[in-house]
Amino acid sequence: MLKRCERNRKRSKRRAIFCPIHGCYIDSASQKYPLYADTPGQLQQRGVRRKEAMMLVASQTAVSLEGEWLEAFWCDQCQSIEWYYVKKKDRVYEISVAPVELWQRAIGVINPEGNSSVGEFTRRHARMTGYNVKEEFHVRGT
Repeated sequence: MLKRCERNRKRSKRRAIFCPIHGCYIDSASQKYPLYADTPGQLQQRGVRRKEAMMLVASQTAVSLEGEWLEAFWCDQCQSIEWYYVKKKDRVYEISVAPVELWQRAIGVINPEGNSSVGEFTRRHARMTGYNVKEEFHVRGT
């Protein structure tokens, strides 16, 4: 029978993701936002042959990229949260500051500019607290 301390050693270890500035461990501060490719060129950059890439995009429209995502991390040395593009190969993590164009290819991310089909009036009032219709429309009570 295994001793208690031996059983605990089988737990998964902390991900080996380090701050690119200080080299210390950084802690996750968000969920993972997986990425997808929607053009054959994006798949070709990842080693997929041209013909296969074209067939994949034609049949699936968007192809999920395994082992690539966006995630926010907290660094104790920097005392800040930073968003990184993470690539995992085997058990090695490569991180770099998340470029703006990757946000457009992340799954489950809310557009910071809001839904383009929503009008400015609706957007403005959705942000208001203590919304009072009478004041906005100058409606007089009966």
